[in-house]
Amino acid sequence: MAWRHKLYDYNYEKGTIKLKNKICPKCGRVMAFHKQPVPRWHCGYCSYVEYVRK
Repeated sequence: MAWRHKLYDYNYEKGTIKLKNKICPKCGRVMAFHKQPVPRWHCGYCSYVEYVRK
């Protein structure tokens, strides 16, 4: 997929690659971050939700 490069942070000096999003603790897939109506992390596969506290 063409947009997959947006999911990772690259550090070319150290040669490391890091995932920007969280991994779902329930199923192990990548979670999405939603800002509206309430900030939260959501897994589209298993419907696990983590709400962000301020």
